[in-house]
Amino acid sequence: MGSESLVPQRTGIVRRNEALAVSKDERRLRFEALVLPHLDAAHNLARWLSRDSDVAQEVVQEAFLRAYRSFDTLRGDAKPWLLAIVRNCHRSLVQQRGRRSYVSLAEEGGETEVLVADGSDPETDAIRADHARKLDTVIATIPVEFREALILREVEDLSYREIADVTGVPIGTVMSRLARARALLREKWRYEHELQ
Repeated sequence: MGSESLVPQRTGIVRRNEALAVSKDERRLRFEALVLPHLDAAHNLARWLSRDSDVAQEVVQEAFLRAYRSFDTLRGDAKPWLLAIVRNCHRSLVQQRGRRSYVSLAEEGGETEVLVADGSDPETDAIRADHARKLDTVIATIPVEFREALILREVEDLSYREIADVTGVPIGTVMSRLARARALLREKWRYEHELQ
C-alpha cells in the first residue's frame, strides 16, 4: 500500500513539472512577442544616455535580463515599461562607475551612420551627413535629463504620459524638460551655425 500512495504523488510531480515547463515556454514566447520588438528602441535610448555603443549594449543586456525576471509585473504597454528599465539600468551603471557620462560624438571616435533616400546625389548626402553629425554633437551637449526627454519624445515617439512613466516624473515636469531641451537645442544649434 505504501508504494501505491507514492505513484500518484510522483505522477502529480511529473505533471506539475510539465505544467511549469509549458508555462515557462509560454512566458518566454509572450516576452519575445511583447518586449523583443522594442530592442532597437532600448538600444537607441541606452546609446543616447551613455554616449558609448559598448556601454549601451551592456545596459540593454542588463535591462533585458531585468525585464525578463520581472515580466510578470508588466501592466499595459511594453515599450515604456522596457525603456524605464533601460533608464534605471543606465543610472545604476553610472552610479557604480561613479561618474556621469557626457561624451560628445566627436570624442567617441566613431562616424555616425546616416540613412538617406536612394537616388540622391553625393553632395546632398554629404550635407545630410554633416547636419546629422552636427545635430548629434549638439544633442550630446544637452544635460541628460533634458536629452532623455527629447529622445523619448522626438526619436522614440512616446507620449508625455509614457515619458512620465519611463522617467518617473510628473507630466508637467516632462513638458518642462521638453521645452527646455528644445530651447537648449535651438540655442546651441544657432550658436554653432553663427560661428561658421
